[in-house]
Amino acid sequence: MKKVAIIMGSDSDFPVVSKAVKKLKEFDVPCEVHVMSAHRTPDAAIEFSANARANGFGVIIAAAGMAAHLAGVLAAKTTLPVIGIPCKSAQLDGMDALLATVMMPTGIPVATVAVDGAANAAILAVEMLALSDDALAQMLEQMKQDMAKGVAEKDKAMQLKVAEL
Repeated sequence: MKKVAIIMGSDSDFPVVSKAVKKLKEFDVPCEVHVMSAHRTPDAAIEFSANARANGFGVIIAAAGMAAHLAGVLAAKTTLPVIGIPCKSAQLDGMDALLATVMMPTGIPVATVAVDGAANAAILAVEMLALSDDALAQMLEQMKQDMAKGVAEKDKAMQLKVAEL
């Protein structure tokens, strides 16, 4: 099975990124987590990205806040899918990172999830890997069924609450 790389621009992004790690573990998808900065260590980020496919990765997740150029730098040097997680910052509440992550030039796509949306980034990575892995596809289908069951149970409980009014 291909691995997922999770690259964060700063170790302060780990509380967000940890949700992606947990979700990937739920699906038994191997991952590596690294700190690399688009601005402070661009050569390391570029080298990692350029060699990611050869090193057994199938998807790269990039988490960064503020200027949030990390996903774009990684996407520039690989043909693997890159998923950006814009991280919330104190200054602009994550809007700066969201716009920096989503506004990529033609030819350098970055799939972008919600601000601090690490769990969805992991699920999207699993969906990408599931294109060629039936076992992962079945696990995703079970997850969707479990979510639907949970909503139906909440609706049933709500109907009881409404009836008691």
